[in-house]
Amino acid sequence: PGLCTLALLSSTTNDPAGAEGSDSSGDEAPLLLPDERAVAETTGRGTVVLEAISRADPDRPATRMGGRGAPLAQIFSRRLRWSALGFALAAVALVVASLLTTEDTALHSAYLTLLDLLGMNDPAEDAPPARQIIQILSGVAGLLLLPLLIAAVLEAFGTLRTASSLRRPPRGLSGHVVLLGLGKIGTRVLVRLRELDIPVVVVEEDPEARGIPLARSMHVPTVIGDVTQEGVLEAAKIRRAHALLALTSIDTTNLEATLYARSVKPDLRVALRLYDDEFATAVYRTLRTAHPQALTRSRSVSHLAAPSFAVAMMGRQILGAVPVERKVMLFAALEVAGHPQLEGHTVEQAFRAGAWRVLAIDATPPADRNPDLAALPPFDPEGDATPPPSGLVWD
Repeated sequence: PGLCTLALLSSTTNDPAGAEGSDSSGDEAPLLLPDERAVAETTGRGTVVLEAISRADPDRPATRMGGRGAPLAQIFSRRLRWSALGFALAAVALVVASLLTTEDTALHSAYLTLLDLLGMNDPAEDAPPARQIIQILSGVAGLLLLPLLIAAVLEAFGTLRTASSLRRPPRGLSGHVVLLGLGKIGTRVLVRLRELDIPVVVVEEDPEARGIPLARSMHVPTVIGDVTQEGVLEAAKIRRAHALLALTSIDTTNLEATLYARSVKPDLRVALRLYDDEFATAVYRTLRTAHPQALTRSRSVSHLAAPSFAVAMMGRQILGAVPVERKVMLFAALEVAGHPQLEGHTVEQAFRAGAWRVLAIDATPPADRNPDLAALPPFDPEGDATPPPSGLVWD
């Protein structure tokens, strides 16, 4: 399936005791840009394929965790809401009892019950015994109204006072992602997680980190503290988390947090950022050996960014970089003119297995071309029925 096969994954990817492919993996390394013969001869290996998709819901806003959809849930605690519901049910029960034991109308029974709850009605001295019993029960229920109102006022005041501060992880949170670090990389990952509507809890040591204002504006639960200290990961609900992303700029912090998280939850999915690629490979193999049933990923950011930086220094427009296990596949835009390997050749003739491949041709007239192919074309969801075509002809 797909337009073409971009990569063949290493043969050890699905082996719990194996290692991810890297530049020094020999025959077991992932194969980038294979030809059709290599794809046909390979069996049992995962593939990375190119697919064409359409842009849907262009005006769909990014969702917020604990957004504005349920304001009462943000202002009042669950215990207070249950208490208010219990009081309302008790009041309804008193009104029904008054209807069944007296000949009053529903409106008049509700009116008398409300006065009894608020303690504003006269004693029913000459009324039937049933009416007197209902009045006593209403008075007892009314005594519970005052502490309920006081609790509601205090909780609302506390919520308004902390509206501009960072949220704490809510009780009962589970299946979320714990993100360590809100630097440049951590902030970009946080934005992407929220765009995908994935629940996330952030742990950051520096309260003045660059991503803290973003986390506050997105209402993301945040724990301020040193992740290597006891109780910090517990505050992020690591025992009920789905995955851990250790993305701080300090290798020892990422590694220590990962080891502790795995000791708490052995099957926790982990992805950690490390500087040196050889060290990242060694850490990956060690963690896979210690926890073979848990998904582990370690990446060297400098190793992944180096190819993009080198190609950009040559004046090429980098559209993206996709890591394929421990290798990197670059997507770039360039002019065919001046390149003898491309100029005057068809797409099939220009293909070099393992080196480069033409994925699309920009058929737009030069004067109308988008200078940045990585950016989406402008689209007005109110005025445009469908997104404008990109002008790219795909292989």
